[in-house]
Amino acid sequence: MFSDPQSVTINTVANSLPRVSVGDRTATYTKDDETVSLSVAHTSTKSGRTRRQVRLDIKKIAADPFVANQSREVSCSCYLVIDEPSDAVFTNTELLNNTKGLIGWLSDANVTKVIAGES
Repeated sequence: MFSDPQSVTINTVANSLPRVSVGDRTATYTKDDETVSLSVAHTSTKSGRTRRQVRLDIKKIAADPFVANQSREVSCSCYLVIDEPSDAVFTNTELLNNTKGLIGWLSDANVTKVIAGES
């Protein structure tokens, strides 16, 4: 289990995220004002694969574009999924190296291109 609390830095601001729930192979860490949430989950699929997901959600209040002088809560998410066959064909080192390869590719320039819709 990860330490409690977790810390996530967004735009140079460190956010302390205490653990708010623990389940079977899952945990959620949420900022006290609920604007930032980190979840870690491990699930097995019907096809026998294991999916390990780390997800970061942020929320904010923004002007409602459809109703004048009204605001609404909006959110966005970013997540990483490690999907592996259940028969242990890949070692933990191979899975780590693959994940590190993706994380290394996710430079500011490449993420900006993805957000802009490039493929």
